[in-house]
Amino acid sequence: MTRVRLEINRLSIDRPKKRWKIYFVIITEHPTEPDKMVITTIPNSPIRFTPNLDNVFEFGDDSAGSEGLLILRREMPINRDLNVHCYVRHSRSDVRDAGDVLNDIQSGLGANVSNVVTDILGTTNPWLVIAKAALPLIGKILINVKDREMGFISMYERFGSEFEQDEEIDREKIGGFSKVVYTWAVDRE
Repeated sequence: MTRVRLEINRLSIDRPKKRWKIYFVIITEHPTEPDKMVITTIPNSPIRFTPNLDNVFEFGDDSAGSEGLLILRREMPINRDLNVHCYVRHSRSDVRDAGDVLNDIQSGLGANVSNVVTDILGTTNPWLVIAKAALPLIGKILINVKDREMGFISMYERFGSEFEQDEEIDREKIGGFSKVVYTWAVDRE
């Protein structure tokens, strides 16, 4: 069985402010139901940027076995491509955590949420299962969450022949005020 894995390795913020409380809203395709999408917030508590980080956060280091922030791990899709949306957000509240944001999204989607699942996509995070047709509503719902939008990154990947030569490929994208370095990996078992 072939699995794909997505990790975020580095996040840079291009703003003069040096204190941030960052979290990610991740949206991707449901692994078994093609008419559904899943949404989560990662990590559970926002990542705290302080002035000594100079607006760059590294998720791991160069030591052996050190990995980035795991976003998902799943079977390779049959069509060998996977669509992942990543919204980088700054929490304006000192007490709100990722679960509160996920509840706000769930409330905004209403009947478009079919259930909440865990232990899906290789993580223990709670994921909201929504109808694919509800995807355009996410942007409007996030506007109503009283946090600051720092950028949108499309992590869409088509797993072509380059993954036959190199099982891990790093990508870097800029969206809004954020630059994200992430890795797509193919794990053959």
